[in-house]
Amino acid sequence: MSGKASRISELWDGIDARGRDVRYAAYFHHFNREDYYEAHDVLESLWLEEGRQARGAAFYQGLIQLAGAFVHMRKHFEHPGHRVHQQRLAPAYRLLGLAEKNLAGYGEEWEGIRLEVISELAKEIKSVLSSGEFQKNPWSPKQGPRLGLPKKPN
Repeated sequence: MSGKASRISELWDGIDARGRDVRYAAYFHHFNREDYYEAHDVLESLWLEEGRQARGAAFYQGLIQLAGAFVHMRKHFEHPGHRVHQQRLAPAYRLLGLAEKNLAGYGEEWEGIRLEVISELAKEIKSVLSSGEFQKNPWSPKQGPRLGLPKKPN
């Protein structure tokens, strides 16, 4: 196992999968802890394993992009004056748009997630970002959104 794969596999140790792939459950665990980079990595490993042509590939990609947008907003919040991090809000906006686009093809609910909740979240954040001309960051610690992971039906 490569170093990165080993590091990523540690991210789902002890996660209650609730009847789902542990990497999918770990995404929600880390996202809700505001560990967006880790959420991105664990779900990316599932997305890559299943293949980009798999039935749920764009769904996973949309969730990965959602986490990626929050990585950008968090970095901006933590280092607003940094020459690179101060410019992260426009890429966050673009990732939110890509997430919306990728999730749109999955109807109202997919893999136990009500997609309208994520779509509304993305729209609200994009509105704040664009109205603030990519200078106002809507994210702050302990105020990030939470995504619920329901138990997989039998």
